[in-house]
Amino acid sequence: MKQPYNTTIYNTALYMRLSRDDENYGDSVSIETQRTILQQYAKEQGLHVVGEYVDDGWSGTNFERPDFQRMMDDMEAGKVNCIVTKDLSRFGREHVMMDYYLEFLFPEKRVRYIAVAENEDTEKGLSDFVPFKNLFNEWFAKDTSRKVKAAFKAKFATGQRIGAYAPIGYRKHPEIKNKLIIDEETRWIVEKIFDLAIHGRGAASITRILIAEKVPTPGFINFQRDGTFANIYAGAPEEKSYAWTIAQVKSIMKDETYIGHTIHYRETNISFKNKRRVRKPQSEWVRVENTQEPIISEQVFRQVQEQIANRRRKCKDGTTQIFSGLVKCADCGWSLSYGENRQNSKPYGHYHCSKYGQGTRQCSMHYIRYDVLYAYVLSRLQYWSGLVQHDEERLLKQLLNATDKGQAAARKKQAAELKKAEKRKAEVDTLFARMYEDWAAGRITEYNFSMLSGKYQSEQAELDEKIEQLQSAIATESQNAVDAEKWIALMKECVNPTELTAELLNMLIEKIVVHEAVKGEDGSREQEVEIFYRFIGKID
Repeated sequence: MKQPYNTTIYNTALYMRLSRDDENYGDSVSIETQRTILQQYAKEQGLHVVGEYVDDGWSGTNFERPDFQRMMDDMEAGKVNCIVTKDLSRFGREHVMMDYYLEFLFPEKRVRYIAVAENEDTEKGLSDFVPFKNLFNEWFAKDTSRKVKAAFKAKFATGQRIGAYAPIGYRKHPEIKNKLIIDEETRWIVEKIFDLAIHGRGAASITRILIAEKVPTPGFINFQRDGTFANIYAGAPEEKSYAWTIAQVKSIMKDETYIGHTIHYRETNISFKNKRRVRKPQSEWVRVENTQEPIISEQVFRQVQEQIANRRRKCKDGTTQIFSGLVKCADCGWSLSYGENRQNSKPYGHYHCSKYGQGTRQCSMHYIRYDVLYAYVLSRLQYWSGLVQHDEERLLKQLLNATDKGQAAARKKQAAELKKAEKRKAEVDTLFARMYEDWAAGRITEYNFSMLSGKYQSEQAELDEKIEQLQSAIATESQNAVDAEKWIALMKECVNPTELTAELLNMLIEKIVVHEAVKGEDGSREQEVEIFYRFIGKID
């Protein structure tokens, strides 16, 4: 005989969550306070607790929390059929996902949910105010995010540095919060890197020297001091403590921290809901000067930056190859290495794939003679230089790959569509807000509210996506035009080039991609070489 629903044995999960922002509110939302409340409630209600699930330091707008996902897995496996939290906000602060769990998933899986402090229980029926509570909890997260950003901005403006640990060469001030002071024990590492760089060493060479001399890495130094990265270094072999990477060295060489400045907002979260970090364009970075005592003089730093930009590998005879760093393999992407054939009566230079040259046979030769490459690249630059001088308008149209008339018509149409979509979005937002008011006042039924709510939310999402696509398309077209004009301006500086130099190549060209040569039946040799120019890429 089937047991009535109210005799169900509830295998209960006690879920606790605390974000970093919640810590400002003291013990009222601490993990220990939540645990005390939930354990007491479970005992009084006779719930069978099968486990505690704790996410400490996780935002409620993120549902990819480790213990939350573990709890969901246990629910899917049938180990849990009741979830208890202190309140709705502990479960989550994103109203769409909250509606999904409370209105769809939990009823489908026959899982009971209880928010103790708010007296919400799916077995008894959730109150009509739950959607509003979820909306408020989401608004609270958004408002908190805005306030935190404003607080950080104010701190940055006063020269404060926010970070889990100090960069190598510095340590946190023992008395002044968010202030750096020079670390006399490690400043020598920074000075050594810049000294090697100023004497012509590149990042790869410096990295090899640091490893050979067993110079400790920033991560290992932090581990020694306070256990940071303990999971990486604990029990690891000695080599791990000085396992420098080229990326680490490059980062230090380009970091304005060492001349006393601080750069903020290099990265940001996608939104208050999506915490994934994305790189911001350099134009949006915020630079605050004189935030700490410098380790490196600005003159040395600027000279190193110039050498990074212009550095070219030296050949054994002391000459510099003008194509160095520009010529790439079309198949594996590695740089092509320069070599010389001195066995002929007339020695000549050539390039070949450096990955193939390692002897692993992971790629093919991609062989091309230096004089052939030189002549081809010079001829292309001469062609574009002539076109800029005699028919600049034609070249600009070619770069944009459309007529001016066609571009104008396309931009006009996109702008009109964007304006229309934005107007409709504002209308839908207003209708949605009014519908909530009508529902709360009892002027429309629950059925009509649910039906219209789903319709408006769907239209809002479609409009948001359309607006984003149109804005992106308009911005891309505008940027393409700006980039094309930049490249033409550069070409105007190189009137009728008669020879190639490293400066000329690096000013105009981003990379030169060499394909493997193909032999014809008649013994002829054909080879494709693609030139990707700065700002505009490849031109057909």
